[in-house]
Amino acid sequence: QVRLVESGGGSVQAGGSLRLSCEAFGINDRINCMGWFRQVPGREREGVAGISRRDGTTYVADSVEGRFTISQDSAKRSVYLQMHSLNPEDSGIYYCAAETHCTKIADKMVFPEYNYRTQGTRVTVSA
Repeated sequence: QVRLVESGGGSVQAGGSLRLSCEAFGINDRINCMGWFRQVPGREREGVAGISRRDGTTYVADSVEGRFTISQDSAKRSVYLQMHSLNPEDSGIYYCAAETHCTKIADKMVFPEYNYRTQGTRVTVSA
């Protein structure tokens, strides 16, 4: 079993930065992919960024390319989503997710395919 603990959400003004953290507990060694997803009001849930735990390959959605970065710590226990140049359209609920059955991260950015997920943390960007 895997338990994910997410932190780092909050409020920021447009142009500001936030960093989300997600730490995995449990059968951590079996996790192959971890991702960040967001639910923005009025829009479908979006895969924002993902990372392959084995080789560090990353995926970042076009909508956040150049502003968001995903990374993991050396122990491969935590993943981070560094968000810069935030704008009000980035406001929403952000979820961390982990999955053991994963080969290519770019093909795995579908939230229902992740067996382990957080309850989400709110990010609010004010104009």
